[in-house]
Amino acid sequence: MKSGPGSSSMRRADHVAIAQFINAGELVLDVGCGDGQLMELLQLERGARTRGLEVEQAGVNRCVSKGLAVVQGDADRDLPVYPDAAFDAAILSKTIQELARPKFVLGELSRIARKTIISFRNYGHWKVRAALLTSGRIPSLASNSGWWSDGARRPCTARDMAELAEELGLKITAATAVSGAPVTASALTRLNWTAEELVFVLERGKAETE
Repeated sequence: MKSGPGSSSMRRADHVAIAQFINAGELVLDVGCGDGQLMELLQLERGARTRGLEVEQAGVNRCVSKGLAVVQGDADRDLPVYPDAAFDAAILSKTIQELARPKFVLGELSRIARKTIISFRNYGHWKVRAALLTSGRIPSLASNSGWWSDGARRPCTARDMAELAEELGLKITAATAVSGAPVTASALTRLNWTAEELVFVLERGKAETE
């Protein structure tokens, strides 16, 4: 079976959701790019120009073997070397909740790029709330149900993420549940209850889209 970015059955759902917000010709920085699957998708199907930043050498090696432009670096420390407005878009796909300094990283990306796109697990989902209420245990949105399993190290809700963006002077110009249709930030309360995974598009000083 074909497993590259052209195989829709193998794509990560949040990658597909993110891709709809990237336009042809845009220069994109994928932070925490892993093995480069999202970068490949953006190049082949959206006509974007991509660069990657990945902390793990194994991921860097896999990207380079595919001909992708990726450097090894730690987003929690290395973003200040990038100049202002160097990119059209910066992406954190299921990365922001793994960071030691999410506020710092998001602030730096808003300096580096015109728009920042993040995907994350939403711990405000009604199933998570119900599980916590009925079991008294921290729920997990990963495949393993234990709190120690792989997944978000910094569980947060859609409302939490929106408040962080506001504190940094960023506006949510678009939002969507993964596998859903884009909406404006006015639908945030509904998304916070109903979406297990979300994508936010953040821009500095921009008004909400209608």
